[in-house]
Amino acid sequence: MKRFFIVGCLFMFTLSAYSQSYGSTLGLRLGNDKIKRTAGITFQQRLAKKVTLEAILQSDFKQNTTAHTMVAMHQGILTRRLNFYVGTGLSVGKEESEEKDPQTQQIITTIGNSTVGVDLVTGLELTLVGYTVTLDYKPNFNMAGRNPWFVGQTGVSVRAVIVKGTAYNKKQRKKAREKRKNDREDKVWMEWGKNLKGDK
Repeated sequence: MKRFFIVGCLFMFTLSAYSQSYGSTLGLRLGNDKIKRTAGITFQQRLAKKVTLEAILQSDFKQNTTAHTMVAMHQGILTRRLNFYVGTGLSVGKEESEEKDPQTQQIITTIGNSTVGVDLVTGLELTLVGYTVTLDYKPNFNMAGRNPWFVGQTGVSVRAVIVKGTAYNKKQRKKAREKRKNDREDKVWMEWGKNLKGDK
């Protein structure tokens, strides 16, 4: 048992030592639900320490093409390279829809319907040697344009890290320093203005 524990600790240490965190990632996502299989492009941008924005454009290359924008909160599991996340967002697209004719009881399928929906998302994400691999579940609740109103999609994404976490953090620190510098200069000018008024 101790041997497995030691091996597990060494494995997590290896991930921490050689994995790369990210500021921005870009790659491919494959999705699957009861109705269709999709392929698409996914872009993810870190907005804050544990917050990301993800944009997905996906299609089954037949009757369904959708765009999704989601904000997610991340929580590290043992290491910041492996994390669990949950989020929500909005979707728009052109999709097929099925309606039952009440008289004939036949299912009528229409295509090219403009749709608007709300997404939820939860998943696991691992960043390793310049790539981020994600397994997620993304339920979509349609607000207009599609029947069925609910579709739950499972997806796998592989994204390349295009802005490393170190570069992102460096940029954020530079912005913070410039803000502090500007605040100090503003304070000096305000004090100078007050003293000038006092002299009068």
